[in-house]
Amino acid sequence: MAFQIADLLAYVSRMMTLEAGDVLLTGTPAGVGPLADGDRVEVEVTGVGVLANPVEAWREGLVSTQLP
Repeated sequence: MAFQIADLLAYVSRMMTLEAGDVLLTGTPAGVGPLADGDRVEVEVTGVGVLANPVEAWREGLVSTQLP
Protein backbone atom coordinates (compact mmCIF):
# COMPACT_ATOMS: atom_id res chain seq x y z
CA MET A 1 0.00 0.00 0.00
CA ALA A 2 1.18 3.51 -0.72
CA PHE A 3 0.02 4.84 2.68
CA GLN A 4 -0.38 3.28 6.13
CA ILE A 5 -3.94 2.70 7.39
CA ALA A 6 -3.45 5.10 10.34
CA ASP A 7 -2.34 7.86 7.95
CA LEU A 8 -5.38 7.28 5.70
CA LEU A 9 -7.77 7.39 8.66
CA ALA A 10 -6.17 10.58 9.99
CA TYR A 11 -6.37 12.21 6.56
CA VAL A 12 -10.02 11.24 5.95
CA SER A 13 -11.06 12.28 9.46
CA ARG A 14 -9.83 15.81 8.68
CA MET A 15 -12.34 15.98 5.81
CA MET A 16 -15.37 14.36 7.45
CA THR A 17 -16.58 12.92 10.72
CA LEU A 18 -16.05 9.19 10.92
CA GLU A 19 -18.75 7.32 12.86
CA ALA A 20 -18.74 3.87 14.44
CA GLY A 21 -19.45 1.37 11.68
CA ASP A 22 -18.11 3.55 8.84
CA VAL A 23 -16.10 1.62 6.26
CA LEU A 24 -13.09 3.04 4.42
CA LEU A 25 -12.26 0.96 1.35
CA THR A 26 -8.75 1.02 -0.07
CA GLY A 27 -6.81 -0.89 -2.65
CA THR A 28 -6.99 -1.77 -6.31
CA PRO A 29 -8.91 -4.64 -7.92
CA ALA A 30 -6.90 -7.50 -9.40
CA GLY A 31 -5.72 -7.00 -12.95
CA VAL A 32 -5.47 -3.23 -12.81
CA GLY A 33 -2.20 -1.83 -14.12
CA PRO A 34 -0.47 1.53 -13.79
CA LEU A 35 -1.90 4.63 -15.46
CA ALA A 36 0.05 6.40 -18.19
CA ASP A 37 0.00 9.86 -19.75
CA GLY A 38 -2.86 10.02 -22.23
CA ASP A 39 -5.00 7.32 -20.58
CA ARG A 40 -8.64 8.04 -19.75
CA VAL A 41 -10.29 6.78 -16.55
CA GLU A 42 -14.06 6.26 -16.64
CA VAL A 43 -16.50 5.26 -13.91
CA GLU A 44 -20.08 4.44 -14.88
CA VAL A 45 -23.03 4.21 -12.52
CA THR A 46 -26.15 2.76 -14.14
CA GLY A 47 -28.93 5.30 -14.16
CA VAL A 48 -26.60 8.13 -13.17
CA GLY A 49 -24.03 8.47 -15.93
CA VAL A 50 -20.31 8.35 -16.64
CA LEU A 51 -17.51 10.30 -14.96
CA ALA A 52 -14.44 10.47 -17.22
CA ASN A 53 -11.05 12.01 -16.46
CA PRO A 54 -7.92 12.23 -18.62
CA VAL A 55 -4.58 11.16 -17.14
CA GLU A 56 -1.65 13.53 -17.52
CA ALA A 57 1.95 12.89 -16.57
CA TRP A 58 3.15 14.72 -13.46
CA ARG A 59 5.07 17.89 -14.24
CA GLU A 60 7.21 20.06 -11.97
CA GLY A 61 5.16 22.77 -10.30
CA LEU A 62 1.90 20.81 -10.07
CA VAL A 63 0.32 20.13 -6.69
CA SER A 64 1.52 16.89 -5.11
CA THR A 65 -0.96 14.03 -4.58
CA GLN A 66 0.85 12.82 -1.47
CA LEU A 67 -0.92 12.96 1.86
CA PRO A 68 0.23 15.88 4.00
